[in-house]
Amino acid sequence: MREPSRRTTTSAPAWSLPKGITGHSLLLLNTDLCDRFSCEFGTSYAYISSPELYSYTEGPEFLLNRKCFEEEFRTHVSDKKWTELDVAQHRAHAMRLLDGLEVITREKRLKVSRAILYMVQGTFAECSSEAEVQHWMRYNIFLLLDVGTFTALVELLNMEVDNSAACSSAVRKPAISLADSTDLRVLLNIMYLMVVTIQQEDPADSPEWRATRETFKTELGSPLYNNEPISVMLFGMVTKFCSGHAPHFPMKKVLMLLWKSILFTLGGFEQLQNIKVRKREELRLPPLPEDSIRVIRSMRAASPPASASDLIEQQQKRARREHKSLIKQDNLDAFNEKDPYKSDEPREDEDDNDDNDNSMEAEPFPMERDEVMPPPILHPTSERVNFPKGLPWAPKVREKDIEHFLESSRSKFIGYTLGNDTDTVVGLPRPIHESIRTLKQHKYISIAEIQIAKEDEFQKTPLSGGEEDVEMCSTELLYQGILPSLPQYMIALLKILLAAAPTSKAKTDSINILADVLPEEMPTTVLQSMKLGVDVNRHKEIIVKAISAILLLLLKHFKLNHVYQFEYMAQHLVFANCIPLILKFFNQNIISYITAKNSISVLDFPYCVVHELPELTAESLEAGDNNQFCWRNLFSCINLLRILNKLTKWKHSRTMMLVVFKSAPILKRALKVKQAMMQLYVLKLLKVQTKYLGRQWRKSNMKTMSAIYQKVRHRLNDDWAYGNDLDARPWDFQAEECALRANIERFNSRRYDNNQRNPDFLPVDNCLQSVLGQRVDLPEDFQMNYDLWLEREVFSKPISWEELLQ
Repeated sequence: MREPSRRTTTSAPAWSLPKGITGHSLLLLNTDLCDRFSCEFGTSYAYISSPELYSYTEGPEFLLNRKCFEEEFRTHVSDKKWTELDVAQHRAHAMRLLDGLEVITREKRLKVSRAILYMVQGTFAECSSEAEVQHWMRYNIFLLLDVGTFTALVELLNMEVDNSAACSSAVRKPAISLADSTDLRVLLNIMYLMVVTIQQEDPADSPEWRATRETFKTELGSPLYNNEPISVMLFGMVTKFCSGHAPHFPMKKVLMLLWKSILFTLGGFEQLQNIKVRKREELRLPPLPEDSIRVIRSMRAASPPASASDLIEQQQKRARREHKSLIKQDNLDAFNEKDPYKSDEPREDEDDNDDNDNSMEAEPFPMERDEVMPPPILHPTSERVNFPKGLPWAPKVREKDIEHFLESSRSKFIGYTLGNDTDTVVGLPRPIHESIRTLKQHKYISIAEIQIAKEDEFQKTPLSGGEEDVEMCSTELLYQGILPSLPQYMIALLKILLAAAPTSKAKTDSINILADVLPEEMPTTVLQSMKLGVDVNRHKEIIVKAISAILLLLLKHFKLNHVYQFEYMAQHLVFANCIPLILKFFNQNIISYITAKNSISVLDFPYCVVHELPELTAESLEAGDNNQFCWRNLFSCINLLRILNKLTKWKHSRTMMLVVFKSAPILKRALKVKQAMMQLYVLKLLKVQTKYLGRQWRKSNMKTMSAIYQKVRHRLNDDWAYGNDLDARPWDFQAEECALRANIERFNSRRYDNNQRNPDFLPVDNCLQSVLGQRVDLPEDFQMNYDLWLEREVFSKPISWEELLQ
């Protein structure tokens, strides 16, 4: 084993806005944020979010971990430092610590666990920079994994989860604090740092480390730990916490480890894209029309819709400009310059305000024309996607859309229909021929359509259809593991999300998610109270971030593996009121949420253990850091919007739920965040319900309609902006969901339930000798009345022996 090359920097890049961007509507640079988004859902070494693992209340434990390690180290090793030993000595001491985890005494076990945690944290006392800490973190983690530490940690975690004494003690306590979860927190910290660090790919890694990484990835997604993937065990901890049987569980750390375990074993967005391309090739489908990740990177944010106060303010400014007597030509040129951050759509100051949206905040635009224009941000040409003039997305058409168009055309011009025939165009006018040709050129067949067709074939011909070839990938193994209790897992995640949402009010029956952030002794000074307040808000934000990432990852992977796995999870999310919960989350001042400064950068790991900490004051805590926005909250908002899109896409009844819950004004307020990825998913949600909002709404929101046309993919024969088929689409939520649920249950029963086979399809013994040779136990009353049965059933009935023999 060799040491990796040391890095010059490990701190995350500064994600801040250029100077000159002011106001309440927030403009965010799309390319940089897309890179950050890919880091969160990928394996890039550029960004490791380990600071979010620790709460600020845990700060004193860093020195406690160091003390435990040094006591163990000095007992068995000379006065040398850890960084001065060779590989053999490192391995020998790691084996000694591993043996220490098997002792019976809980205090001794905790002390050894803290020593291992200090190793995983990079033996920071011997490091002089954050880069050095990251270097030793990676080296120590691969060393500990090589000696088998992770398996021992999983066994210890199982033992702590099943510790009934600790659970009953926590249930009886009136107030749970950080001390009640010490053992669990130490174990989860080690496991999280190991998973996150090994997940990151580094070009400087040796071939041995790369092989170790692939082996660990396979084991993590296989049912090797307690005959189930580790993600299933963590889901069990979530449900046990929500049921009230284990209120001391450190839920933030459990959710973060669950998120990173799913991300590592199943893969991020780049792996999803590669799997999708491979599956389409295997099914002999045409390649994808574009790479969605690259298209979104190239998008620019649109200006938010104007409110009434915005229009009045703009009219006043134009009137003031008209009264100016002399204006230099340079200033006139500055007024007429094009805003580099605005989209290509013309400025429409005459747009009316949403007539139904009375809760829209009166917020000015971020950049007025008389402000100094910031310079455009230049990106390398290799990172930009150069599209021709036009729309960013290629239009798509489904097979059923072509069938519907042909049926309506035949009924109109000829007077008869041909069912599913999409080739016969006899008797139709030439413009219809051209329309059909255009539709077929843009026909898109998804993997889900092929999977549904195959499942229908299996259901129709269970005997002649043959055996289904199921690829036992990590996604399939995870689905099989969580299938028996998936409804409970979804309800538990949504309960925690509701408790962590900023719009939720404290209730007596709500679960306590602050068990791993509240100290034993409550603060006594104003500074301590402010610090704890920041810590609590940050704690909730991290929980929302983890849950949104878990749900989005599972939905995307299940949909690619088999569409009915996705539908099963999505339907239980809908039944658990996920749609109104997400809308309630966005029914707040979203700009304030995304610009919240609930972090103290000098207390983040590893900065706090390497540098001298400055004195914290109430003024510095109130001012926060220098970042213009909170990446964590923006990430959560985008994830929740994507989840909402996945739940409602092509589901008429769920789309009507968006209309019934009056989501349009809530989503319109989210457009004030000028970030292209977030705006794209907001506009998608507005597009699907536009036809149901009425003509007046569409007339009053033409800027939003224009943004939808510019940024959202088009379906060629979708009249989303007009709503001509309302009468033909009654809202029957129960019928649609019941039909979908029946299909899902048939799929799960056929593929996973071997005990409930249809008796009509069981093999039948047709051999006369074996059937007659079987011993049949007859009841006593039948034996006593056997003569009467013979007389009634045999002798008294005429039998045509000739017909019987034939």
